[in-house]
Amino acid sequence: MNQKFKTVIVGGTFDELHKGHKALLIKAFEIGDRVTIGLSTNELAHKIKKNHEVATYKKRLRELNDFLKEQGVSGKAKIVPLKTPYGITLSKGCAEALVVSRETEARAREINQKRKAKGLSPLHVIVIEMVPAENHLAISTTRIRHKKIDREGRVLKS
Repeated sequence: MNQKFKTVIVGGTFDELHKGHKALLIKAFEIGDRVTIGLSTNELAHKIKKNHEVATYKKRLRELNDFLKEQGVSGKAKIVPLKTPYGITLSKGCAEALVVSRETEARAREINQKRKAKGLSPLHVIVIEMVPAENHLAISTTRIRHKKIDREGRVLKS
């Protein structure tokens, strides 16, 4: 995909900021002049009922900001608290595109259905594949928290 968008949205909990999260963010900056990142609040992260502990919003925000600085894209980013699974995506003029992982593609389709019901044009949905760990299973925060893999997808010995 070589198409460039003025504003792109990406969202998530971004707990244990890992190689898969980074791939998602990098894709958003590749295709967007500006990127709005919705970062799940502590309340939303707990509502989602992850099957593991989730770092605080403050800690996740710090890690996200550090990564954006490392990538040299801080000036193109705006991080907003994500209080609902839809964030700002149901508002007019919020963005032109939404970058999601294969795992969250259904939510993107749901967002576009809700946008249509409100008379808004759909967002372009760009789906990236899940990033595999060295054992070919998807890298996930759950697997990291359960000490199966590290943030780069390397399998940890038990």
